[in-house]
Amino acid sequence: MYRNLRIGLTAVLITAAPVLGQQNQTEGSEAVGADGSTTELVVGPADRILQSLSDTELRGLVSETLARNPGVARAQAQARAADLRAPQVRALPDPVAGVTAWLRGPETRTGPQVLTLSWVQSLPWLSKFDLKEQAALLEASALRSDVEASRLALSTAVRRLYYELAFLGRYKEITQDYLDHLRQHEEISQSRYATGMGASQDVIKMQAEITLADNLLLDLDQRRIELEARVNDLRDRSASSVILPAVLPEGEEVVPDFSELREIAEQSRPEVTAADARIAATEVRVKLAEKEYRPDFKVGLTYTFVDRREDPAGIANPPEGNGDDILGIQGGVSVPIWRQKLKSGADEASEHELAAREARRDVLAGIDTGIGDLIQRIPLTWQQLRLLQDILILQAEESVLSAQAGYVSGALNALDLLDAEHVLFKADTAIARAQADYAIRLAQLEGEVGGPLEQHPTTE
Repeated sequence: MYRNLRIGLTAVLITAAPVLGQQNQTEGSEAVGADGSTTELVVGPADRILQSLSDTELRGLVSETLARNPGVARAQAQARAADLRAPQVRALPDPVAGVTAWLRGPETRTGPQVLTLSWVQSLPWLSKFDLKEQAALLEASALRSDVEASRLALSTAVRRLYYELAFLGRYKEITQDYLDHLRQHEEISQSRYATGMGASQDVIKMQAEITLADNLLLDLDQRRIELEARVNDLRDRSASSVILPAVLPEGEEVVPDFSELREIAEQSRPEVTAADARIAATEVRVKLAEKEYRPDFKVGLTYTFVDRREDPAGIANPPEGNGDDILGIQGGVSVPIWRQKLKSGADEASEHELAAREARRDVLAGIDTGIGDLIQRIPLTWQQLRLLQDILILQAEESVLSAQAGYVSGALNALDLLDAEHVLFKADTAIARAQADYAIRLAQLEGEVGGPLEQHPTTE
């Protein structure tokens, strides 16, 4: 009996060897990569834009946000989890080991059966393993592209908030300068009123404008606190964390070309890459659903322990092979007869493929809309900036000088001087707003394209 037991255990180990070998191979491939091959580090669009930033404060802020943002960290964890899915789906199902103890064992010619051991291994249709692995790898690739898409959107959002903070900083400087001028004029108005050369209305009007300017400074501080809290939230810092003063860029004229940028965006945007990966994954799942019409197999071994015969006839005349154990081989095949279920699975996979293709079309439509809108707005914003800087500001400054001279000579009153100062204040504010809008729209265009504009021949 013990000799036969050794034979049976050896057979079980031989059956299990392919499974153990596959597990060892899987463990080794995880160190290399999900698909068994080494992968090269690819610089994403957010990193390319980050490297192109010349403002060191902005570059540090974007870099810190990309490194600390909880949403990006969550997406990265999900992508890493998806990478670990492929080694699971390409592995054989776990074998089933069974034990049967015969309480009233059947009596055979060679003796009563005492105990039966079984080992059963499921063997799905072999191509199903490859298809499941391909689908898992493509889904993992799509999630990695989703990570890059979230990082790109995050870098664009941080740049927009940074330029808004820069505008508020410049707006506050302009308002403070305007307030200083008002206080000087208010002192002159009081002196003129004290000597009888001016009216009390001039003094009151100046004081009212000073109060409004003070209130505007408080409002700007409120808006700055709100924007800084939003930036700190994105970079996972407390709302009161200090952000160094932002500076508005000078800006250079950019002449974008829609067809060229559209082609670059289709190649660079991670959303397109993710959509392509999901389309490929659904195509694989359609093939996998078609493979469900193929049967799966099961193989196994059974080993039964048999005692020697103890009955009088067996003792008196022992049969040949008395007490020898029994070794058997099992085999089975699944019968896919529920065709309606299989057809529903194939139709479901086809609908998922259609949804993935429509999702890609939706991404491209969004890119077209975003780039098309920005390439129309950017030239208009530049023209507005040039109009303000080259014409309006000069006219406003000349008007203030003329009003000051007229006020000193007595030809103009304080209200005329105040109107001229207000026009200059509005002109300076409009220039700062146009600079911020231009910088924001260029940042948004780089986000739509998926890379810095310097890498593309679109500037003049």
